Amino acid sequence: MAAAAASSNPFPFPPRRPPDDTLFYAIYPLPLPTDLPPPALLASLQSLHLALLSHLAPFLSTHLFHRDPFTLSLPADPSAPCSLCSSPPAVPHLHGALRFGDSLPDEWLAVSLLFALTRAFPHTVARAWDSDGDFLLIESAFALPRWLDPDTAPNRVFIFHGELHILPPSLFPHTPSLAAALRAVHDPSVPTRASPDAVQAAIQRRISATPAENLHTARVLAPAPVAKVLAEEPCLVARAVEGFYDRDVDTMKHAARMTNFLKGPPGGEGVDMVRTSVRMTRAMYAQLMQQSFQAPRGYPMPRREEGPDRWVEAELGMKIACGFEMMYQERRHQVEEGKGSTWEVYRKSLEAAGCFEGLLPGSKEYKRVMEDAMQYYKTSSLFSRTREILSAPVRRIDEILAMPYSAEDFQGINLPPSDDDSWLRNGEDELNAELRERQKEIEEYEALKKHTKGQKQNVSSSSSSQPSEFNLGEITESMQDFVRKMSSFEGAEVPSNRWKSSIPTL
Repeated sequence: MAAAAASSNPFPFPPRRPPDDTLFYAIYPLPLPTDLPPPALLASLQSLHLALLSHLAPFLSTHLFHRDPFTLSLPADPSAPCSLCSSPPAVPHLHGALRFGDSLPDEWLAVSLLFALTRAFPHTVARAWDSDGDFLLIESAFALPRWLDPDTAPNRVFIFHGELHILPPSLFPHTPSLAAALRAVHDPSVPTRASPDAVQAAIQRRISATPAENLHTARVLAPAPVAKVLAEEPCLVARAVEGFYDRDVDTMKHAARMTNFLKGPPGGEGVDMVRTSVRMTRAMYAQLMQQSFQAPRGYPMPRREEGPDRWVEAELGMKIACGFEMMYQERRHQVEEGKGSTWEVYRKSLEAAGCFEGLLPGSKEYKRVMEDAMQYYKTSSLFSRTREILSAPVRRIDEILAMPYSAEDFQGINLPPSDDDSWLRNGEDELNAELRERQKEIEEYEALKKHTKGQKQNVSSSSSSQPSEFNLGEITESMQDFVRKMSSFEGAEVPSNRWKSSIPTL
């Protein structure tokens, strides 16, 4: 009994729930190299890993993502079920997760990279999912067969040769194993390419957008340390905007002091304000522009009499500078304290599990249990990964600001003009265009349904079993409700007779 108690985990980690703003993906080599000994298998996966990233390197080295970049990695323990994508040990693969935040175009950009990789490397298969499951099906909902729904979709939806592939129930009446599904996709004698062509067309429309369409360039007036960091690591603007947008009362205290980004270079006397150009995603720009934020006391802002353009540049630079300060100081503090967002989630899960039940917060016993839990957390792999993620931007910023630089480095540079930001106010036009595209899909489906119904009329004359009439206006209204975010915990609300019609279900 005592041995069992000693070997049990007194501070269990909570089960992982997929974040709502994260895309997960996996890439499998075909045929599956399951017969290789472990060293050869590892070498094979490493070779594939290098080839895939080398293929994407020209794009990834210059593109800016809203939150996290597109990455691929090998499973930490190939002998155990994958903790990220749940692939069984017998299915070798590479995987990744991309946190896209408020920038849905980033999610679809990552999907387009998966399509491109399977096209460039014909012996690979990919799959992608998020908290909604196989979200690729949602995009082609009106062209999908009726049998396909969230219950039947697992291990049936893949990306192969740059196209969507779906395994039908005629091939697998029940949910197939992942290994069996991959073998079927790879078998040229098995027709798995998703049809009709409308399914492929719907996906291609979504992934065909030019990545540059989601980017925005703006001139800013910012402290020289901010300009230096952005000149050396342009991608760190994502962390600055995240720090600004997710600020709270505690992090605002760092912005009030500005001890790191409102001081001059080593050996200098004071900070200089310089003009520079910043490239960011449209979502980042919107997050900065749409929030009112007063400059901290002592922050050098121009007079409004100097013109609206200079004021906008200075205000944008001030928000980025404050975002950098809040992000930098908060991450450094969390690393020093050995805490972070994962610790908070872990601590709350322990409270919910009753680990502190009957203990008065602040009491000696409460502190002892909390300290034991903290020590257990610090010995976990989750802590080491969290510490590395938190400290990486801090270390890089320290390296950059230790370099020699001055305000003269940013003078005499021909900066590109700021991009037109009228798109911030023209969202209705984009929404209407999207609704027109969806209405076109509905009309095409209605025509196909009527044609199919006409062909079936000579088979059965029974009207009592006929589905209710397709209501275009009703479906259009449900789509408008969707974009207005009138949804339940399970997703977008739809008309009550939606499931009674012959529209394919998801």
